[in-house]
Amino acid sequence: MNASSATLDPAEVDRFGRIAAEWWDPNGKFRPLHRLGPARMTFVRDAITSGLQLPVSHTSMRPLAGVSILDIGCGGGLVAEPLARMGATVTGIDPSPETIAAARTHATAQGLSIDYRACRAEDLAADSQTYDVVTCLEVVEHVPDVPAFLAVAANLVRPGGVLVLSTLNRTLKSYALAIVGAEFILRWLPVGTHQWTRFVTPDELSDFVSRLGLLPEPPRGLVYDPLRDDWSLSGDTDVNYLMAALKPAR
Repeated sequence: MNASSATLDPAEVDRFGRIAAEWWDPNGKFRPLHRLGPARMTFVRDAITSGLQLPVSHTSMRPLAGVSILDIGCGGGLVAEPLARMGATVTGIDPSPETIAAARTHATAQGLSIDYRACRAEDLAADSQTYDVVTCLEVVEHVPDVPAFLAVAANLVRPGGVLVLSTLNRTLKSYALAIVGAEFILRWLPVGTHQWTRFVTPDELSDFVSRLGLLPEPPRGLVYDPLRDDWSLSGDTDVNYLMAALKPAR
């Protein structure tokens, strides 16, 4: 496997490119990401403010003002836009030109300035780019070689910065809920969206980032309440979970 194929699966890029127009339909194929968005962004915001030791103000509408953030695998901008609204300077990258076009169109309509680029993380790393924060949410489970991909992501975090990740745990429960339930029964996601063998356990993810010299924090789970049709942060990491890792300052 060469370096290119290790961190990108062309079939995955093509799959998401074909449904790029649906990113901002809250009842479409990306409905689960819309529903879990508030809980996910709470974790991301808190991980950034804690990791960068930013002043915390519960009344501030722009708690991330002045923070540079790279969102890898940004898709249609479901993470990049909230980060920009919180004051961050956001760069969003995705290998799919169709997806980036959809993200740009929506951000422009919202009056948001986000630097969207149809490129790969390797392209930025080649230019020695670094950011205060790198986010990579619901992407890890789609790449063939997770350690190689994380190595590129970690290199894009400046010393003293934060890497924020979210993915799916490799458990029987995640297979039952994230694949059988979400794809085949509830039809929340197109069949084939996920490959269970690519799911990564919290211990594995923690080990991967530790080997890169980062300091991982304990993971937090994201759980779905079917009665309320809502997601919340939890100690249950059996299916969806998030993790932040700090890059030591030199």
